[in-house]
Amino acid sequence: MSSLTFFTAQTPRVSLSFSSSRLSSSSSSSSSCRGLVSFRSSGRPSTTICPCVLHSSSSSSKVKAMAEMVKDKESTVNVAVNVVASGSNDKETSHSRTFLDARTEHDLLSGIRKEVEAGMLPPNVATGMEELYQNYKNAVIKSGVPRADDIVLSNMAVAFDRVSLDVEDPFDFSPHHKAMREPFDYYMFGQNYIRPLVDFSNSYVGNISVFDEMEQKLQQGHNIVLISNHQTEADPAIIALLLEATNQHIAEKIIYVAGDRVLTDPLCKPFSMGRNLICVYSKKHMLDVPELAEMKRKANTRSLKEMALLLRGGSQIVWIAPSGGRDRPDPLTEEWYPAPFDASSVDNMRRLVEHSGTPGHIYPLALLCHNIMPPPLEVEKEIGEKRMISFDGAGLSVVTEISFRDIAAGCCNHEEQAKEAYTQALYNSVTEQYGVLKSAIHAKKGLQASIPSVSLSQPWN
Repeated sequence: MSSLTFFTAQTPRVSLSFSSSRLSSSSSSSSSCRGLVSFRSSGRPSTTICPCVLHSSSSSSKVKAMAEMVKDKESTVNVAVNVVASGSNDKETSHSRTFLDARTEHDLLSGIRKEVEAGMLPPNVATGMEELYQNYKNAVIKSGVPRADDIVLSNMAVAFDRVSLDVEDPFDFSPHHKAMREPFDYYMFGQNYIRPLVDFSNSYVGNISVFDEMEQKLQQGHNIVLISNHQTEADPAIIALLLEATNQHIAEKIIYVAGDRVLTDPLCKPFSMGRNLICVYSKKHMLDVPELAEMKRKANTRSLKEMALLLRGGSQIVWIAPSGGRDRPDPLTEEWYPAPFDASSVDNMRRLVEHSGTPGHIYPLALLCHNIMPPPLEVEKEIGEKRMISFDGAGLSVVTEISFRDIAAGCCNHEEQAKEAYTQALYNSVTEQYGVLKSAIHAKKGLQASIPSVSLSQPWN
């Protein structure tokens, strides 16, 4: 038996035990601009959006790009209606059209109240939806994009529809959840919702060539593990948005180790449904409801077995945050830094990769995006945190893999020392990359913030 400690979205450490078809490379777009988003429905022409130009450095480009996004006289809500209507799922076709039929802000907000009065929405969920709407609206309007009201109405109508659908008939996540792409595409729903919040003119990716290297290794059947810091609930969407122009296969295929918080919060679940996940229960909350503790332990065991099977098959890319949750600012300085990594979590993930029988590689990855959707200042036990939202730049960076064998060679065969040294090496790399991203985005140094080990670029330009 081996022990594996997971650190996941919004959750503290999870200690678990377990007994000890490759992903095909997705085809790139035939367009000259990779990562095109097309909405198609019967009886309507397709609307194509190019994420590469949504937020260019020139205001004219931004205006043109956003005008392209909303040029369809009828908003994305109508596309979502047609997609849902075309599905064979009885749950979809019998679902209320209250939010999808909304054509004004008044329609949308009054729809929340109507659903509460009809007993279809709990009051606390309704309150969270209203707060989310106002915060999302303020952020998108402040971004300066044209027809911001249309974008807000479109995205929030679909979001509210998905939330209310899940409240009516809650979705249960399996230990290995595969992104739901049809009849409703939850992945693109998440991408389109977060996209207007990212200032691409002030966003950067470090070392695109290393992401290309990862794709080659995945095609060869190797496994990739990304040891990362964790900043917001929107991390998966932001990672995908920053990579979709150059590395769409990685953007869509990453498997995120996800805690039960993002699998149970009504406002978060629809976004989680669009991601590939390994689902676990948090150790800290294991005994919140004592009679459910045994069920949670068994579920965690199943999740780890799924992880082991996936890695044995090869061609998997897994993201995990060995910090215990999201980064938070220093209470005294208010400065943000990656939260420290736990050595046992890193070592258990390393051993899982090594014992898979398939070549594996561990890369340190840094992410900066906390201003877009900052977490509460302190970890909250209750589900349903208030979600603050802003329009801001984001950064993602990776460096070449760090070999445990190389680190251990300098530790004179002291196993525990080697584990700590390896964890520290990964953490030091993440913090160094984070510093570069912070200099580029918050200090406004842009591409000039690059250093020899981190070459910044804006691949969507």
